[in-house]
Amino acid sequence: MVKVAVVTGSNKGIGFSTVKGLLQRFDGAVFLTSRDDGRGKAAVAKLNALGLYPEYHQLDVTDRDSVARFRDSVREKYGGIDILVNNAAICDCADMLHLSYEESKNIIDINYFSLFIIQEYLYPLVRNNGRILNISSKYGHLCNVRNEYWIKRLSNKHLTVNDINDFVNWHLDAVKNGTFNRADFAEEGALAAYRVAKVAVSALTFIQQQELYGRNISVNCMHPGLVRTDMTKGVGFLDADQAAETPLYLVLDAPASIKGAYVWYDKRVLDWYDHKADWYFESISFSQ
Repeated sequence: MVKVAVVTGSNKGIGFSTVKGLLQRFDGAVFLTSRDDGRGKAAVAKLNALGLYPEYHQLDVTDRDSVARFRDSVREKYGGIDILVNNAAICDCADMLHLSYEESKNIIDINYFSLFIIQEYLYPLVRNNGRILNISSKYGHLCNVRNEYWIKRLSNKHLTVNDINDFVNWHLDAVKNGTFNRADFAEEGALAAYRVAKVAVSALTFIQQQELYGRNISVNCMHPGLVRTDMTKGVGFLDADQAAETPLYLVLDAPASIKGAYVWYDKRVLDWYDHKADWYFESISFSQ
């Protein structure tokens, strides 16, 4: 049986470097996927020039038909998936402090709601003892939320998907209706939709882990660091290859006991529920 690794949104940035690292270390087939066919094939060509040969398939994580076609292709050729890195993400906005409803919805749809499509179509292919990694962010820690009601609700140990979706839709409704309060989030609500999406991703990770625990599948999320990529417009203290080290650790090397964890870019497992820890995150992220 051939083992299989899949990285979504992997034509550039952290995803591309994760694919590269997997090709160098993982004994199996590695799928580079991309929403745009041309960019995906160009990324494959770059790896080929390095003597690395990934499998390639077009994959738009927001398109059910695209995800279904990918699932069918993997299932027919390999039967299952051993490693799945949910990396596809965007943070497109013209103004960090004033995101429109359309910008906010697009950010949340791609970063968060797409995971339900992936879960529906690809998680059934993940083999027992497999590993799933959701790429979150420093903005995905609970300390980014300052609204006391949502801190309490998201901290509930019996958190449900409905709770998370209510949180996400509360924010979208506020933006749409003009009632958005920047004081509900850290740093005066900058990039609020991205914070909401990544907090939701982290919270969903914990629920997914509970659902898959019986199959010994590890589901974790992580903050990859401030990385010099197109998304950060080249600002950061890590390059993409450095940022891929912790994702590779979590899917290849980490002990199986690490499950349902929020992991920092330096491999430390942090307390996601510590909503007062924002000083730590700001000082670490922006002082390096």
